Amino acid sequence: MSKNGHNGKILWIDLTTQTTVEQVIPDSDYQNFLGGYGLASKIIFENQAAKLPALHPDNIMAITSGLLTNGRAVFNGRWMIAGKSPLTGTWGDANCGGDFAPAIKASGYDGFYIKGKASEPVYVLISNGSVTFRSAKELWGIKDAVETEAFLKQVHGEECKVVELALEARTSP
Repeated sequence: MSKNGHNGKILWIDLTTQTTVEQVIPDSDYQNFLGGYGLASKIIFENQAAKLPALHPDNIMAITSGLLTNGRAVFNGRWMIAGKSPLTGTWGDANCGGDFAPAIKASGYDGFYIKGKASEPVYVLISNGSVTFRSAKELWGIKDAVETEAFLKQVHGEECKVVELALEARTSP
């Protein structure tokens, strides 16, 4: 991590092709947009086509660490999720505390930018500098959030950090 508190790169995750790409972010972007929400809004604005429906596979969902993550400030472990809201069709975001923000930084990235649609349930494992896509068929619709986290910790170790996201476009019958 740099002396400025950021790793200087993000990870693009494409669920359709099950591929990832690292992108180096210039220091000036961190200075101008301050990480977290600011960086997410800049990157999404520059990379997402306008007027896509909220659940379109080309929409980008960002998971980013907060500006002060791992700093000396109180309550510094915040992480954000941001993108187009299915409820409003405009910007939507939320933030959360706990130990996931430091895990984002420890992964070597300042955020994950997710797009695409998997052909079957998957989860993304980021561990020791590698990124893999794993089947989540044994979890999807079978285990609740608590059971899923317990299962993943059993498989990948108690130190693993889990964030669960499940989006599925539905149409009325």
